[in-house]
Amino acid sequence: MLPLTSVKENRQTRRREATRSKLVEAAKSLFARQGVDNTRIQEITEEADVGFGSFYNHFESKDAIVEAVLEETVAAQGAAIDRLTAGLDDPAEVISVAHRHFVRLARTDPEWALLLIRLDGSHDVMVRALAPLARRDLRRGVKNGRLSVPNETVALHGSGGAMLSVMRAVLDGIAPKDADVHHAECVLRMLGLPREDAAEVARRPLPS
Repeated sequence: MLPLTSVKENRQTRRREATRSKLVEAAKSLFARQGVDNTRIQEITEEADVGFGSFYNHFESKDAIVEAVLEETVAAQGAAIDRLTAGLDDPAEVISVAHRHFVRLARTDPEWALLLIRLDGSHDVMVRALAPLARRDLRRGVKNGRLSVPNETVALHGSGGAMLSVMRAVLDGIAPKDADVHHAECVLRMLGLPREDAAEVARRPLPS
């Protein structure tokens, strides 16, 4: 049987986690409905049905909760891509599908994509949430000779930064409809896949 102090600490931890989760979900809902700039902290606490002061027990500022919302949703998208590519054997195709998925999100979920693009440090959020998966796929490709990069870290940051830039172009309406395909092809060539192979892989049908 746990000591009373441990029981109390566990209860407090659960309450704290529940409150933080409420705040993140409330912020996510408000950002989607009215945008980040038009959302005040008080609106977030009212939506979450928690005291205004509770906000600062979990987040230093509105920017901090914006980043938390992004990190959570980016991680969820990463998990979705992992499920989507579970049946693929070619690491180059896995990388292609992942990049095409995110570029397409700029069209299917522009509010979320705009939030990602606007936030300072969004690239850091992408790296923290997706780097383990991206590094795994890149290493698989290098190990079997499919891909080749001079430096793993530079390759991961370079491809991630390119993805954010193409998403911005989609949001601005200056990218072609098949921007996801062209972006994936460029990334694969950046990662050492021969030109013709990169073009073929980037144009494979996306897994359903």
